[in-house]
Order: sequence, then structure tokens, then C-alpha cells
Amino acid sequence: MITTDNTILHLKSTYPEMRPSEQRLADTILKDPARIVHLSITELASEANVSDATIVKFCKRLGYKGFPEFKILLAQDVAMKTSPIYGQVERDDTVKAVTEKIFQANITALQDTVQVLDSEAMHQAVEMLAKAGDIHFYGMGASGLVALDAEQKFSRIGLRAAAFVDGHAQLSRASLLQSGDVAVGISYSGSTDEIIAALRTARSTGAFTLAITNYSASKVVEVSDLVLLTASEEDILRCGAISSRIAQLSIIDALFVSVALVDFEHSRESIERTKEALSQRTTKSRGA
Repeated sequence: MITTDNTILHLKSTYPEMRPSEQRLADTILKDPARIVHLSITELASEANVSDATIVKFCKRLGYKGFPEFKILLAQDVAMKTSPIYGQVERDDTVKAVTEKIFQANITALQDTVQVLDSEAMHQAVEMLAKAGDIHFYGMGASGLVALDAEQKFSRIGLRAAAFVDGHAQLSRASLLQSGDVAVGISYSGSTDEIIAALRTARSTGAFTLAITNYSASKVVEVSDLVLLTASEEDILRCGAISSRIAQLSIIDALFVSVALVDFEHSRESIERTKEALSQRTTKSRGA
């Protein structure tokens, strides 16, 4: 099933769930897609050390009619895609070089995420969040920070939103959800056991489950009613979750603003009330 119009991003999104031979084929294509579009199926098979039949099955498993259609769409994507201004961070890079590369990686992640995001899925997510009873955001590590940010934003427009960044808390609170509630699981890899378990539990209660992940064929997708895809690469210092976090935060921001606009007057009133409460707290602290 094709989840994005961009062939290159679709390959990257489904890569973790591919068979070894398919990953070898994908590696060959992604290494130099501009050159691959000029190869015959036999030439590509030779370079990737796979059979012609494997390529045909590979294309069909990804949702294409066959290799000819795949190659045509790949050629279109190659023509549209500009080369990155900066490469991967190297150990001997200067601070200036690192800064430029990190900024470029974040920019690329945002541009690619806009391409893979399904506008209809975003619209459905906004509808479900706007009318939800309780809203849970689940995340671990860097994705937990995104969940906390989401809680802060949605709470300020008067919605019952809460973030849970501990596996036990996620499970126990998910079990208390019910029909009409929404559980949002945030996981770059889509294979975080705690997030998968929490969404599965939430779904069993009748709650609507939404996943924000980088991989369309990941396990978290199997326990989600709706999926919003990011498109970022974490090739260095993965533990820092750099560009992936920016992409996740941007999706949360888009959802937040869209939900706020559903009932703009209520959202504005709620923000003003919270702003006033914080203002009074600040005034008291200064006077102490």
C-alpha cells in the first residue's frame, strides 16, 4: 500500500519491515536514484544481487503496478528533489559546519514530512481531537518531550489533555479510557514496546488511537486507527533525536492550531484565562 506520493520517501518509510533481499535492493536504489532510473530491470537486479522476479515482487509489495511504473515515479521524484546543501556531520567538522548541517537536516525533515503527510488523515485527526473527551499523549525519551509539549498546548485551549512518558503510567491510564477519547502514540521508530502496548490497551477500551511515526510499516501502525507520518533521517547521534523531534513537534503544532480553530472563541477564551492566571502568579512572585 502506497502511503506517500514520493517514491524515495516511501522506500525509506517502509525500509525497516523489508526482507533482507528487499533492503539490499532499496539500498542500491537509494544510493543513487538518479542513475537507477536509467537502468533496466536486469541491470538493477545485477547491481543489487537479486533476481528480476524479486524486483517485480518488491514493486508490487510497495503498491506499484510493476517496475516500469515504479521507475517512472522515481524519475519524477529525482527531477523534483534538489541535492542537500550539506552532508552528514563529520568528527572534524567546525561548529559552524555542524550548525549549518543540523539546520539543513531539520529543514529537509520538515519539507519531506509535508510531502508524506496525508491531508485527509490530518483532517480526520483534527475532527477526532476536537470532539474528544480525554486526550492522552504517549511518548518515550525525546518523543516524550513532544508528548509533554502537546499536553501543554491542548490543555491551554480547554481540552482534557494529559501526557504520559512512563510505560506503567501509560498502560494504567490507557485502560481507563473509553469510547470518545483519543490516545496519541508518538514513536519515531514505530517499534517502541511501551507505546505499542499503551495504544493496544487504549484501543481495547473503544478509544480512538492515533500514531505519529516515521515508518508506515511499523508495529505501532497495527494498533492505530489513524497514522500521521514524519519523514526524517537520524544517521548520527540517533539518541539525540534531532530532526525527527522537529518533525513531530511541527505535526503537533499543526494539529493544535487546527483544533483551536474548530471552536475559535472557546479556544481564545481558554487561552486568555490561562494567560491571566499565569500573569497573576508572576505578579505575586515578584511581590514576594
